[in-house]
Amino acid sequence: MAGERFEHHARLMSVLTFVSRITGLVRDGALAAVFGVGPINDAFAFGFQIPNLFRRLFGEGALSAAFLPRYSELVRDDPEVARRYLGLVLALLAGLLWIIVLAGEIGLFLAWLGAPEVSYTFGPAVRHGGVPIPMVGVSYARLSYELTMIMLPYMPLVCIVAIGGAALQVHGRFGPMAAAPIVLNLAFIAAILGFGPWALGGVLPGGALSAEAHVRVVAASVLVSGAIQVAWTLRVLRIAHPSWALRDATAWVSVRATVLAAFPMMLGLGVLQINTAIDGLIASWPTYVGPTIFGYPYPLEEGAMSSLTYAQRLYEFPLGVFGISIATAVFPLLAKQNNDMAAFAATLRRALRLTVFIGLPASVGLILTARESVGTLFQRGNFTPEDTRRVAWVLIGFAPAIWSYQMGHIFTRAFYARKEAMTPVFVALGMVVLNIALNVTLIFTPLREAGLAWSTAICSMLQSVILLRILTRRVPGSMDREVVGGWFRCVLATAAMAVAVVAATPLAPVGETWSDLATALAVKIAVAVVVYGIACRLLGMPELGWLLRRGRSSS
Repeated sequence: MAGERFEHHARLMSVLTFVSRITGLVRDGALAAVFGVGPINDAFAFGFQIPNLFRRLFGEGALSAAFLPRYSELVRDDPEVARRYLGLVLALLAGLLWIIVLAGEIGLFLAWLGAPEVSYTFGPAVRHGGVPIPMVGVSYARLSYELTMIMLPYMPLVCIVAIGGAALQVHGRFGPMAAAPIVLNLAFIAAILGFGPWALGGVLPGGALSAEAHVRVVAASVLVSGAIQVAWTLRVLRIAHPSWALRDATAWVSVRATVLAAFPMMLGLGVLQINTAIDGLIASWPTYVGPTIFGYPYPLEEGAMSSLTYAQRLYEFPLGVFGISIATAVFPLLAKQNNDMAAFAATLRRALRLTVFIGLPASVGLILTARESVGTLFQRGNFTPEDTRRVAWVLIGFAPAIWSYQMGHIFTRAFYARKEAMTPVFVALGMVVLNIALNVTLIFTPLREAGLAWSTAICSMLQSVILLRILTRRVPGSMDREVVGGWFRCVLATAAMAVAVVAATPLAPVGETWSDLATALAVKIAVAVVVYGIACRLLGMPELGWLLRRGRSSS
């Protein structure tokens, strides 16, 4: 059955993405322990944000979304043209992006030259590996530009991996693309912990490795991982296509259509990432400019960018493991069913039910365990209990919209499968404008940097509601009583879970030590999983069976 096929791929994607997210949390935990929440981590987070934005736009969104439907059609109708089309796309993409990288490097270097050589003083010292590092004489704006320059070449590498991975998905090979981020995480961990003894023990001839030098090593590990990912992806892809041709008039027509479609898709699929990037720019003002704006105190302080980044890592865990995995697995099927509206609607209904089944309890659960989750994953070394409270406050702003982050990927891919790329673009433009307006308003409230999170969540939920309304008009049968009933049962099961977690809170420790937070988190998760599972069973919800085994077809 169609539903069973995409659920099989979704399960594989979820397992590999789960491993990727686990290693990602280990990576972020090591980063937090070594660099803490402060200007050095702010500089690194901003520097990584640019290539990471392209990773999300291309790897999880625009370019692969534009490429996949056309490639799928060519594989079905003319495999030889498909082979040439793939070769052309890879060659043109690599050439164009390396030109962009070169221009970006020149611009960043000029910005680096114009940045102040000495930053203003945030405080008495920056902690790194337990060793106080004087802040005087360190330009965090310059450091951020340097880190961005180091990591910018990762952009073309990860985009090549995205296109190669999308091609492999058409051939039923979902594993390589889902596993590629694991390589990145392992390289991160090796650079953070592998050079940790040098940073902590002063084994170098000149003394301990400075925080700035250490973070540059971590940035360089991103490039190493990108080269490994490209080599692996191309090697697997050569099995499907032993050779590629770069000259073919028929394939060129498809290439031009793909390029033209990719640009609107970047905004439609990437609104969450674009809003997140805007959040990062606002949060990075203290690092790049200073503690004032137009002569008035800026409402955000050092560590705002770090706080946002760590909170994003936590809400992205369920989003990546389940939401994006479902959207990625269902997209090729929707593209194939574009001419069969009944099958298209049935697949969409099933995907929407799975999305709410996973996303709604994830939203509520993360709100109820925000402090414990942040503390358990990050609170060690230079990451203090005060940092835990600060990041948890931001996480509570992101968490309510996990279900809508996931749903947005489903809706947008459904429009692209129907070749209606501009519809989500128009909605996305409105959301970007609204997000900026909310950002500059909410940061001046007691929410401070958490206002950036709430702005992103509000825009995501509104985007999902608008896209749902449009899609139900254009795809008859995409919403029916079974979908609404399934969502209502999810609400009931999630409410039962929330009540049980709150009731079980007195059973968990209330301290701020790592062991107290970890124990409390384990208690709350255990209660949540058991109660939600029982509630789903009592309410007769089939969604869990769809994820874990071959289930019945959805109506």
